[in-house]
Amino acid sequence: MNIAIVKYNAGNIRSVLCALSRLGYEAKVTDDPKELNEADRVIFPGVGEASTAMAYLKEKGLDEVLRNLKQPFLGICLGMQLMSKFSEEHDTPCLGMFDVDCVKFVLPKEYKIPHMGWNTITCNDDSLFANLKEERWAYFVHSYYVPKCEQTIGSTEYGGIEFSSVLHKDNFYGCQFHPEKSGDVGETILKNFLEEV
Repeated sequence: MNIAIVKYNAGNIRSVLCALSRLGYEAKVTDDPKELNEADRVIFPGVGEASTAMAYLKEKGLDEVLRNLKQPFLGICLGMQLMSKFSEEHDTPCLGMFDVDCVKFVLPKEYKIPHMGWNTITCNDDSLFANLKEERWAYFVHSYYVPKCEQTIGSTEYGGIEFSSVLHKDNFYGCQFHPEKSGDVGETILKNFLEEV
């Protein structure tokens, strides 16, 4: 299988490569439009800041490339947030695969921002969640979130806010948590993305 990881101005690519390797897959890290278009699966990871990442994508012409991909596509953390219409992080217009904005957590004082650590996800019956056990713990690190919307297929609660932890529309998927750091749950989700969806 030909797997492409989008190379752009964001971190966390190495841990995604390691997670894929544990599943027996190799991936190519690329910002080449031809390689992205020809891939069987595309993964859009991300640790970083929205406006800087979007500026890089636009400079390379990758914003249009990514919007128009037809194969299964998975955004992770910042990658998922950039798939929204707009991010409140430095008022950043984003890619718009999902018709919803990404907003900043505003929480009672006892809740820390960023939302960091393990939390549960509540999932529907999408094929991305095949073979998951009932205890679905995933690892999060984020200060912004996508509210629940029509494209929400997994949700998580923090500080009284129920937000989208997984989105799906057409060939596009997004995980707010880091599947590559989420143990068996994350490994199963990555495996399902590669083999089931």
